[in-house]
Amino acid sequence: MENKTQQEAWTIKVSSLTCIDLANTNLHQSADSLKQACQDCGFFYVTNHGISEELRDKAFEQSKKFFDLPLEEKMKVLRNEKHRGYSPVLDQILDPENQVDGDYKESFFIGIESVKDDPHGDTPFYSPNLWPDHDVLPGWRVTMEKYYQEALRVCKAIARLLALALDLDADYFDKPEMLGNPIAVMRLVHYEGMSYPSKGIFGCGAHSDFGMMTLLATDSVMGLQICKDKDVKPRKWEYVPSIKGAYIVNLGDLLERWSNGIFKYFRFL
Repeated sequence: MENKTQQEAWTIKVSSLTCIDLANTNLHQSADSLKQACQDCGFFYVTNHGISEELRDKAFEQSKKFFDLPLEEKMKVLRNEKHRGYSPVLDQILDPENQVDGDYKESFFIGIESVKDDPHGDTPFYSPNLWPDHDVLPGWRVTMEKYYQEALRVCKAIARLLALALDLDADYFDKPEMLGNPIAVMRLVHYEGMSYPSKGIFGCGAHSDFGMMTLLATDSVMGLQICKDKDVKPRKWEYVPSIKGAYIVNLGDLLERWSNGIFKYFRFL
């Protein structure tokens, strides 16, 4: 978005999304609400997910500590060919038709920690992670590994509701070729605060995610926008506000294909 105060930003339309309570014991009721959300816009909130506020805050704190390091230190764990590690500012360009530069953000990629003799060890997205030096960031790896596992647990709980919403068995996505052995990536992101769309400069270009779903943890800084109808020209964007204790979920391209087009993916930035 253009540089605006938060008060000015709120004059732009704010999106209203469905909240899915993961503690609801009536799974079919939750699945019905989820199905409607997935057909309407592909975005929704999840609450009562079981990730403690303490762990989430610690993960945000440790993430900030990494991005506050000198660039020289961050480059020691530069992202490798297995998509693990640090991605610097301008490294990625998501909307080349409208961007003059890459995204004004930096990231850090963490995936499933492969073990010795893992049959997937030599394939993309299955690899040992890169970690900052323990002496530089003590406790960083332990926090991120714990947060990763908790986030993956929540995604699997959402997947069970998605299966029910598609009139499948709840454990349908638990198969080894799906979430039984997932290509699950956690990405820490720090935005530079550079966004001037009229000049082709974006913190993050418009895009859709290529996976099944994305679990988004946001802070109180407004910035996330979604487009509920990607085929309308010009696109209409809406802000998605952060709700304390909730995660935002968006569907990806893969789930549209798996659902045979019943669930649609939508663009966001």
